[in-house]
Amino acid sequence: MNEQSYLLAIDNGTQSIRALLFDLQGNLLAKGKVELEAYYATQPGWAEQDPEYYWASLGQACAQLWQQVDIDRRLIKGVALTTQRGSVINVDEQGQPLRPAMLWLDQRQAEVREPIKGPWGWLFKLAGLQGTVDHFRAQAEVNWIAQNQPQIWAKTHKVLLLSGFLTHRLCGKFVDSLTSCVAYLPFDYKRLQWAKPSDWKWQAIPVRREQLPELCKPGELLGHISAEASRHTGIPEGLPLIAAGADKACEVLGAGGVEPSTACLSYGTTATINTTRSRYLETVPLIPPYPSAIPDHFNTEVMIYRGFWMVSWFKQEFGLRETQRADALGVEPEALFDELVNSVPAGSMGLMLQPYWSPGIREPGLEAKGSIIGFGDVHTRAHIYRAILEGLAYALRQGKEKIEKRSGTKITRLRVSGGGSQSDAAMQLTADIFGLPAERPHLYETSGLGAAINCAVGLGLYPDYPTAIAAMTRVGQVFVPNPEAQHTYQQLYTQVYQRMYKQLKPLYQSIRKITGYPA
Repeated sequence: MNEQSYLLAIDNGTQSIRALLFDLQGNLLAKGKVELEAYYATQPGWAEQDPEYYWASLGQACAQLWQQVDIDRRLIKGVALTTQRGSVINVDEQGQPLRPAMLWLDQRQAEVREPIKGPWGWLFKLAGLQGTVDHFRAQAEVNWIAQNQPQIWAKTHKVLLLSGFLTHRLCGKFVDSLTSCVAYLPFDYKRLQWAKPSDWKWQAIPVRREQLPELCKPGELLGHISAEASRHTGIPEGLPLIAAGADKACEVLGAGGVEPSTACLSYGTTATINTTRSRYLETVPLIPPYPSAIPDHFNTEVMIYRGFWMVSWFKQEFGLRETQRADALGVEPEALFDELVNSVPAGSMGLMLQPYWSPGIREPGLEAKGSIIGFGDVHTRAHIYRAILEGLAYALRQGKEKIEKRSGTKITRLRVSGGGSQSDAAMQLTADIFGLPAERPHLYETSGLGAAINCAVGLGLYPDYPTAIAAMTRVGQVFVPNPEAQHTYQQLYTQVYQRMYKQLKPLYQSIRKITGYPA
C-alpha cells in the first residue's frame, strides 16, 4: 500500500457537519467543521431543517478542510459519507427538496386510519401486536406528509433519508447505503433489504417501491463525485463514493468495538449502547437490531433518545457562569463542567435522575417521562449536572444487562465515543457505574473513522474488516473503576434506579391523562 494514500469522510451529525481527512493508519490529519442549527420548529414538537442548509454546510466544511492541508488531492483515494439517522426528505425528479427535512427529533404523529388487511391484520390481533403496528404508522413521517400535505406527496418522486439526499448531491444517483436505513420505512431489518411486496409495511405507509433509492452494502461503490459536486466541495471529480454506515454504526466500527463481548457506548445527542454480532437478535421484542457498518452484521442497540442532549440543555439553562468563565480563560466550557462534576461525590448525595426526557418513546413506554428524585437542601447545580451523567450511565447499564440476557454473551469491555466521551469525569463515573474499565478510542471522530474504514476496505486498500480495524483503530486512555464509588453506585442502581420506573409509571400515566402531553 502507498503510505501517502488518504481517505475523506463526511460526517453530517445533528449538531455539526465535518469533513475529515484520514490516513491509512487511522490518524486524523485535518478537519473542517461547521456548527449546525440542529432544527427549527414552526409548531411545538416539530423539528425540521432546510436540506439545502446541509448541502451548503457540507461545502463550507470541505472549504475549511482544504485551507488546513496542502496535499495533492489525487492522493485521496475515495470518499465515504455518514449521517444522522431517520431524517426524511421528499424530492422531485431532479432531487430538489419539496419541503423541509423532517428530522428524527420531530414528535408529530399521523392519524392511524384503516386497519391492516388480510392475514397480517389477523395475526397482529391474535398476537396482541396492534398497538406496536399502530405506533409505527403514527410515527411514520411519510404518513403525516401524505395526510397533511397531499400536494407535496403527489409531487414526491423519491423519499430519501439525509444520507440518500447528500449521496444524490455528490454523485447524481438515487442510491444509499442500506446501513443508513434506520427510519419508519418499509425496510426488512432481518434480511437487510427493502421489504418484500407481501410485507405489512407497504400497507402501513403510502410509499411505493419506485419511490425509494437503490441500496448498497457498506464498502460498495455508490457512484463517483460529479463535476457539479466537485465545484461545490473541492473534492476531485470522479473520486469513488463508497457506502458507509449511519453515524451510530460508524461510531461502533471506528471505536473498534466489533466483538460481541465489547459494548460500544455513544455519548452523543442520542446516547446508545451497541454490540455487533453476525445474527439477527432483538434485544427488546419487536424492536429490531440495526444494520452494522460491517456487511451482513447487526448492531444490538439500546437507545436513550435524549442522551447528551441533556448536557446541552443543562449548559443552556444553568451553565451561563461556566460558559462566560471559559470565554474569559480561553478554555473549552467542558473543562469547567468537569470541575462541577468532580466537586460532588459519587451518587450525587442521593439525587437520582431517570433520563426519559423525550415524550412518546416506545421503550420503556409511551407514558415515560424524565424525573429527578431525592432533592435536599444540600443540592446545587453541580449535583444536578452529575445526576444527569449518572442517570444516563444507569440507563445504559440497564441496556447492557438486557443485551447480555437476550444474547447469552457477557460484556467484558466498554468503548466510549461521542462528544460526552471527552469528559474525563463522565468516563470515570461510567467505569464506576458499570464496574468495568471504560476505554476511550485514540481519537474523538470515531463515526468519521468508521466511514473511512468502510472506504478503505471497499477500495481494496485493506483485504477485510479485521485487518482494517486492527490497523486503523486503537485504545487511548483507559478509566478503571474506583472500588468505593463502584460500591455506592451498585447499591443505588439495584435498590433505587431499577425500581424507579415501575414506581413512577402510574404517576406518568396520570400526568399524560390530565395534561394530554405527550399525546
